Amino acid sequence: RRSLSTAPKLTSGAFLRTSSIGVARRCVPKVRGMCTDAEPREAMEYDVVVVGAGPAGLSAAIRLKQCAIENEKEMSICVVEKGAEVGSHILSGNVFESHALDELIPDWKDKGAPLETKAEEDTFLFMTGEKASFTIPQVLLPQVLNNHGCGNYIISLGELTRWLAGQAEELGVEIYPGFSASEVLYNDSGAVVGIATRDVGIGKDGQPKDTYARGMELRARQTLFGEGCRGSCSEEVISKFSLRDGKDMQTYGIGMKEVWEIPEENHKAGLIQHSVGWPLDSKTYGGSFLYHMKPNKVLVGFVVGLDYKNPYLSPYQEFQRWKTHPEIRKHLEGGQCVSYGARALNEGGLQAIPKLSFPGGALIGCSAGFVNVPKIKGTHTAMKSGMVAAEQVYASLEQQATETVGDGAEVASFESVEVSSYQTAMEASWVWQELKAVRNVHPSFHNGLYLGMLYSGFTLKFTGGAEPWTFSNKDYKGDHTTTGLKKDFSPIEYPKPDGKLTFDILSNLARSGVNHEGDQPAHLTIKPALTTSPLKSYMEYAGPESRFCPAKVYEFQENETTGEAELVINAQNCVHCKTCDIKTPDNYVKWTVPEGAGGPQYQGM
Repeated sequence: RRSLSTAPKLTSGAFLRTSSIGVARRCVPKVRGMCTDAEPREAMEYDVVVVGAGPAGLSAAIRLKQCAIENEKEMSICVVEKGAEVGSHILSGNVFESHALDELIPDWKDKGAPLETKAEEDTFLFMTGEKASFTIPQVLLPQVLNNHGCGNYIISLGELTRWLAGQAEELGVEIYPGFSASEVLYNDSGAVVGIATRDVGIGKDGQPKDTYARGMELRARQTLFGEGCRGSCSEEVISKFSLRDGKDMQTYGIGMKEVWEIPEENHKAGLIQHSVGWPLDSKTYGGSFLYHMKPNKVLVGFVVGLDYKNPYLSPYQEFQRWKTHPEIRKHLEGGQCVSYGARALNEGGLQAIPKLSFPGGALIGCSAGFVNVPKIKGTHTAMKSGMVAAEQVYASLEQQATETVGDGAEVASFESVEVSSYQTAMEASWVWQELKAVRNVHPSFHNGLYLGMLYSGFTLKFTGGAEPWTFSNKDYKGDHTTTGLKKDFSPIEYPKPDGKLTFDILSNLARSGVNHEGDQPAHLTIKPALTTSPLKSYMEYAGPESRFCPAKVYEFQENETTGEAELVINAQNCVHCKTCDIKTPDNYVKWTVPEGAGGPQYQGM
């Protein structure tokens, strides 16, 4: 994989670069300016551009190249990734189901895929208090929670994506980490024709520095968006093409994770433990995971549904408090926390998946929302969506013309098409069947934990999703609308961290490796039409953004002159979890990508 030091510099000035198969391709000057106030950008052209080097994007790139090789065609594929390296922005549980990987790379074991810890034991706890809990018998648990009997693995998803990137490059895929896709490009007919990377070298004052360089246009016949949950470009195309029309609004959770290293004598490789209940109340959706991964790591995490109501609730503090329960503490005692991170995740299920295709591109992976919430998995479904998209895109492009950009043709010489067969193929796939079977589980928890558990047991254990009804909430306006007024709730007093088992946010944040160029415009801003919303948030909702952010980006401080509360945005702390883009009252935060390579530098997540 190319590092920033060895990758071709996406800067001004035409240049020649040599692809992995030795074909020189010239960067073409930009013909029509997308920004009238700046110098024209230059462009590189491909048959397909994939945004995001996650499991969906890399699976799509690999499958596209496989299709081309099988048919003795030359097809140029580019993957652009905002993280400094592949995997540095990847965070997941992760108990991995290899179904999609088995299809994509059948000999993955021989090729050294980082799947080393087999699931050996499943435990599910119902926590009833700070020291009390009971184990739900295996016989009562649905099959979706059976990991040890299904050949699943406990993995680091970041390491898996790094391995997938290597497989992709061996096939000739070009991967550019460290470059943020900041703009979607459209042609005169409104179809997507690629993306542009963010300009670099702009100071906080908005003026160019000595290091200034225009972003590069990456033009393509098809653009696949696999940015993950709430990706900024993905959300733009969802809005532009009205892809959510007739669908439920997506709902989300915030997941926080720590990686611990413990004494080997206390380690039990393959142990999987999930829990619900304490410390959350019965009206707040959430749960936890605890996995033992070789050689001596324990992966612990806590998820809180972002449709919660109490403005004083802090998901991060609930995570820290959860670790003090005896059934969690015993796994971590004598160990050391070595990594921390957080990421929003989709929880809306089948009903909230938008239309998948649009002129010039498609949504894949968590950009669309293929997470199986009750199964607590989404990697296998994300990978499969990328593979299905790749097969349909390849078939469409081959049918359109025998010549490709890889052969030297220009993107502008092809008509932009919508690969609507991707939607049909996905609906016929095992992903759709899997999500349909569990479609009513997450919505059933809107009536509280106990009714949710009762209904979930019924549908997962007995009907298998065959019930003739589907719970839907098309009137739902988003998780930012559910926060209650502060007058209706009481502040929550959380215990102080001890620095050994529990930690304050900033101490833990150091373990994420988060870093941004200091002298650049903030990538988190207040929408121009909502400049009064931060004060409203503080006065009416007690400023929940100061508590739901897992990186202490948002703080309210008293103005020494006026005495009024003012919002302070510590954008340099941001781990790109996207929670503020989801939960802030009035949805007043505008999230944009910072300069490429900024953000967390996750290792082993």
